[in-house]
Amino acid sequence: MFASVPRPSKEIVKLVEGLPQILKGEEWRKLIPLWLSAKRKKKTRLVMAGAHVLKCGLSPVLIDLAEQGFISTLALHGAGGIHDLEIAFFGQTSEEVADTLEEGKFGMVKETAELFAAAVYLAARRNIGLGEAFGEYIEKTKAPYRKYSLLYNFYRLRLPATIHVAFGTDTVHQHPNFPAGETGEGTWKDFKVLASAVGGLHNGGIVANLGSAVILPEVFLKTLAVARNISSPVKNFTASNFDMIQHYRPSQNVLLRPTLKSGQAFAFTGHHEIMLPLLAASLKSYERFKRK
Repeated sequence: MFASVPRPSKEIVKLVEGLPQILKGEEWRKLIPLWLSAKRKKKTRLVMAGAHVLKCGLSPVLIDLAEQGFISTLALHGAGGIHDLEIAFFGQTSEEVADTLEEGKFGMVKETAELFAAAVYLAARRNIGLGEAFGEYIEKTKAPYRKYSLLYNFYRLRLPATIHVAFGTDTVHQHPNFPAGETGEGTWKDFKVLASAVGGLHNGGIVANLGSAVILPEVFLKTLAVARNISSPVKNFTASNFDMIQHYRPSQNVLLRPTLKSGQAFAFTGHHEIMLPLLAASLKSYERFKRK
């Protein structure tokens, strides 16, 4: 059920070039060259992904974009980390909420909580962030479906991946073996990792928020504040938001406020399982076939 990795195609270039030169058609035609420019300039290409992106089977598309250099940094929230672990070890994500909530069994799956705790304790022992630790744990335990894991592949590629946990939002927080202190320390380290990467957006980088309505837009705004305070101006970058509905926080905290005095912002509305493969195909096809 996972998405196939799109191949570069001259037909995709023709498709994009044939979009109406107004509204979102024109914005799509502008976004693709800006993303390619960020890659050529070796600026930060940050993707922040909500858990629904993983549940829609899109991990292979994002892994391929990282392998091809279109993504340099990945940020997930707690549910994204959980589902990535489940994909790596079980080849699927989770139960149906409605089937188990009535009886108080929702989220009480033993194996997921045990895997999460083990990866968090590895982060504590190694004094590293959760994103790196989850990737290392998946590698060391030789999880059978690790080729579909974002965190494993970013670890393999030696690219920064971070997990930003909001306490009380994830099923593993219901379990008696949840390592709250160690989770907090690990996610705090990842906050600093992400703030460092956000500093690399200055003068030509790109950030894309894929379906996180609250947590990652809030985290991004604070990392941007830190980066602007201590490292560099972090101006003149491209911000984009892809979601099925355009929510308040991505619109304000990813698009409008960060680019208020410089840069550009784009919002695209549509289902991830269609929009992300189209984005990947556009990027790869433009890089391969579009004349300079």
